[in-house]
Amino acid sequence: MNIVETAVNHGSFKTLVAAVTAAELVETLSGKGPFTVFAPLDDAFAALPAGTVDSLVQPENKAKLQSILTYHVVAGKVLSTDLTDGMKAKTVNGAEITIHLKDGKVFINDAEVVVADVQTDNGVIHAINKVIMPA
Repeated sequence: MNIVETAVNHGSFKTLVAAVTAAELVETLSGKGPFTVFAPLDDAFAALPAGTVDSLVQPENKAKLQSILTYHVVAGKVLSTDLTDGMKAKTVNGAEITIHLKDGKVFINDAEVVVADVQTDNGVIHAINKVIMPA
């Protein structure tokens, strides 16, 4: 299964899958890759201010939604064992994320990786507990 199919089957990425669909990124993330996706869980989207997700999935906000979602994607397959403290990675949207290792936990910016290394046919998913926003 590819990244999108894996996210759909996982069951904890319903909001992410809806957002990827609204942003018209399903075909891209189902493509050859490989991609590394730092995938916010449904609870991460639920923690955003009220109305944020509903606003972002509107057609007039597609470019902003694409920017946010592609900020969660790195080209290539990056496993948790490849990450080092202070490491920076360029995301598909062009901005950088910073990896932090603290007390045996991995953080992408300020989002904790809660499930690492979910292997897919076209990359890997790391579930995170917060939606990270590009600057």
